Amino acid sequence: MVVVHVDVAAAIQALAPIGHDDVDLTTLNELFELGINGREGDLLTLTGNKAVQLLGTDKTLYATQDADDLPALRCISGDSHPSSVPTFQLLSRMILVNVVGMILRTRGGGGVAPRVRVANPIARILKTVALCGVVALGLSACNSPSPSATGVVRTVGAENQYANVINQVGGRYVQVSAIMSDPNTDPHTFEVSTGVARSVASAQLIVQNGVGYDEFMNQLESASPNSSRDVIDVQTLMGLPLDTKNPHLWYNPIIMSDTAVKIEKDLAKLDPKHSSYFAQRLDKFESSILHLDKAIATFRHKFAGVKVATTEPVADYLLSDLGLNNLTPFRFQADIMNGVDPSPEDISLQQSFFTSHRVKAFCYNAQVSSSVTTSLRSLAQKSGVPVVAVYETMPTPGYDYQSWMLAEINALSKALVKGTSTKEL
Repeated sequence: MVVVHVDVAAAIQALAPIGHDDVDLTTLNELFELGINGREGDLLTLTGNKAVQLLGTDKTLYATQDADDLPALRCISGDSHPSSVPTFQLLSRMILVNVVGMILRTRGGGGVAPRVRVANPIARILKTVALCGVVALGLSACNSPSPSATGVVRTVGAENQYANVINQVGGRYVQVSAIMSDPNTDPHTFEVSTGVARSVASAQLIVQNGVGYDEFMNQLESASPNSSRDVIDVQTLMGLPLDTKNPHLWYNPIIMSDTAVKIEKDLAKLDPKHSSYFAQRLDKFESSILHLDKAIATFRHKFAGVKVATTEPVADYLLSDLGLNNLTPFRFQADIMNGVDPSPEDISLQQSFFTSHRVKAFCYNAQVSSSVTTSLRSLAQKSGVPVVAVYETMPTPGYDYQSWMLAEINALSKALVKGTSTKEL
């Protein structure tokens, strides 16, 4: 399903031809017009009285909880499904539930802002509609999950750095899929495909970041519920609050080490006969993390207190561990991260770091650019401030998580010692 530049009312009206007679489309259109025209004050009152009736009180609101339709949605049966399975009914009901729920969540507020850069609530609704369409069509269209090798645990890493850690611990006894893995694209524009939906549906173990960074994973998992699936949410694992400001948790080696320990425990439960193998692989991983820790300590001893600037908080956890002093205000970093234009005052401050040579390096998100960040990078280079590329997903090929972090540390060392820019790893 593809939704391109349509209004919400049109999206709902498009459901009419596929047999949703139980929905009062006129009233539902009114709901959306309230949001579109900015009269949100009446929204909760109207939905409070009408939402359940609009979706049908005599039917299950959440299509994924319908026992009769669940095998088709999850593709867990080895037999082909008869044509009588109501795929479009599932799809339309999922869309309606998620759309109305999105409006209610938008009004409710609270929690951390989603990492995906869609500031307009209506645009977020359309994105959810599109995601639901991909999930429903992709999962209900298949006859059975793709077979995996005997004795191999099917796993998914929402970002390729987590997939890499799974692979380092699981070795030959895991089949790993990485969802976000292209270091040359903006991760905020990531679109879910039917292949991604199938990978999530068939996974026995999933590792995801949390803190709103990969929120789409929660929706995919809800669309293919599986009580035996293990999901490691790193935010939850580390006990981090929902309003954690910096979602780039993988730039903290301690967090990645704790994640690897949890992966080993879960793999041992899923495949107990190879538990000793997983434990040996974990020991090897932790030894390499100790090597990374040593490199961080050596850097900090040499450069503690050196001032740098950044576009976003991508590498902030690592910069802090390295003892560097990031002069860029977090509000500026957060604005860039969330696709918001920083204030003229913050832009001017950032420019002064370069023109007055107050910083020794400029860490630039190599995967995301804007007119503001591009102009700042040019100014830094003109001012003789070396630029260091940092990444949100692990550069491939040629890197594992540890060597990636070491490469970033090495690039910073070259910037501070020789004034050398590293525009890409």
